[in-house]
Amino acid sequence: MKKSKSKAAFSKAEVLGKPLLPVLVFVVLTAALPDRAAAQNTGGLSYQAAKAFSDAGIPVLKQPVNPIDFTLPLVGGSNQKLSDLRGKVVFLNFWATWCPPCRQEMPSMETLYRRFKDQGLELLSVNCAEKRNDVLSFMNQNKLNFPAALDTSGSVSGRYGVQALPTTYILNREGKIVLKVVGSLKWDDPKIAAAFETLLKM
Repeated sequence: MKKSKSKAAFSKAEVLGKPLLPVLVFVVLTAALPDRAAAQNTGGLSYQAAKAFSDAGIPVLKQPVNPIDFTLPLVGGSNQKLSDLRGKVVFLNFWATWCPPCRQEMPSMETLYRRFKDQGLELLSVNCAEKRNDVLSFMNQNKLNFPAALDTSGSVSGRYGVQALPTTYILNREGKIVLKVVGSLKWDDPKIAAAFETLLKM
């Protein structure tokens, strides 16, 4: 029996043709602040962590979601498997160098990464359908030290249903997606940083 193609998947031509829209204003999908009377670990987070993100304007997903595992090469030459990062809080960001909102938020991502990497935060930026040399040059020019993975075929972004850039997923230490943000944010905003600090203590 022939397997049907996932509706979320992009063809290689679609990805390389850059149909992904850069989004400046963020949108959080399928989100709700948990009721304090609900279970202490609602939505894959403690009440305190969920409230901290909601106070920062980023409510958590109603239910945690299992991510699609993948392995991609890093610009530095090694490979990174997503599931190998379980046990850390993972900031999974899909982006491209030609995307203005992506470029706008990356300095704040670097600040967040430097502040919390020793407390268990891992930042994995997945570049969508660009050449290694272009990505490496961009990272060096902007003094970005967090890992950058190369999704040169666009297959991983397609499997994640990424339709606009940047798109960011936050995974808790159990490896579950607990937040999804479409669009650019100032990730080093004090309220957002405080929310990550609360999440990292879980």
